[in-house]
Amino acid sequence: MPEPPSSASRRGPAAIPEPGDFVQAGELSIEPDGRIPPRRARLQIGLSGAVLLVFYLTAVFAPWVALYPPGEQHRHSPNAPPTLVHPNSPTRWMSEGLLFVYPRRMTDTLRRRYEEDRSHRIGLRFGARGRLLAPERASDEVFLLGTDALGRDLFSRLVYGSRVSLSIGIVGVVISLGLGTIVGVIAGYVGGRTDNLLMRLCEILMALPSFYFLLALAAVIPPGLSPAATFMLIVVLMSFIRWAGFARVIRGMVGGIRELEYVQAARALGVPDLTTMFRHVMPATLSYTVVAATLAIPGFILGESALSLLGLGVQEPSTSWGSLLADAQNLKNLDKYPWILAPGVCIAITTMAFNFLGDRLRDRLDPRSVPRP
Repeated sequence: MPEPPSSASRRGPAAIPEPGDFVQAGELSIEPDGRIPPRRARLQIGLSGAVLLVFYLTAVFAPWVALYPPGEQHRHSPNAPPTLVHPNSPTRWMSEGLLFVYPRRMTDTLRRRYEEDRSHRIGLRFGARGRLLAPERASDEVFLLGTDALGRDLFSRLVYGSRVSLSIGIVGVVISLGLGTIVGVIAGYVGGRTDNLLMRLCEILMALPSFYFLLALAAVIPPGLSPAATFMLIVVLMSFIRWAGFARVIRGMVGGIRELEYVQAARALGVPDLTTMFRHVMPATLSYTVVAATLAIPGFILGESALSLLGLGVQEPSTSWGSLLADAQNLKNLDKYPWILAPGVCIAITTMAFNFLGDRLRDRLDPRSVPRP
């Protein structure tokens, strides 16, 4: 007796499987409720976390990772192309190391063309001269990402610039999210005129065109400030125009949290309002705070990069990813020396990693995404 056709075959190949149907791998890329499958979500979290961990460890150990100081100039190698790294044969591991490069020499000073000198090899060793990967002799020059017009190693400047571009996101989010959380908790818990006054202030700040307002504020920064003072001013300015959005969301959450039973019980027992707000109400907003912080960091990185690119942020001799992109504004330079776009690639990768991580954390911390028994 022939078996009755399954429910999947009755619906056709493009239909959504019903509970109990067998689904082969690759047929379903999302859950029925629109969420990413757990395995894929874990993969995205792992990859994003690994990328960000590598970037931040590189920034922390910049003097050990970079081959040269960020301001060191190699006048005889301006606009040198990236040096190609080759694996060494096992018989040369002891004498030259695992990797080697061919030195480059300039053959056309007018057009700045270089050729590899294959008559000589430069071995690269891990831990040589106190660096992660470097040649044994200081006279051997290796430019992993090429050089700029002044002969400065782009890889070293990229590594040192990550300290500014990556730390500005963390510091800016701590300031803006901390201020927004405090204002939002007070407005949502106290209510009345206090709530009305604080929310009108937030609406005024949110009505301003943020980027142009930031440009106007950054234009009045005195040019003679130290790099540390310039960095802190940029962070404060960016935090000043971004905390209002956080405050409005937190205020809406606190308006519902203050009516919960455990908050009402604390108030009935005579617990002071400050203690109730910051010990019982504020922790309930932690899930949103974590996700909002992760998603807000790319905005600070892009904001600093835009200011530095326009000459209003970090200035020479300090470096950041945005200031390194200034040379890429010239289309002729970009056509001749495409490796100067390396800072832009790092900005794009970091922004995507933070966005993927924030999206997955939002799915994990959202109470509505937890399956019911």
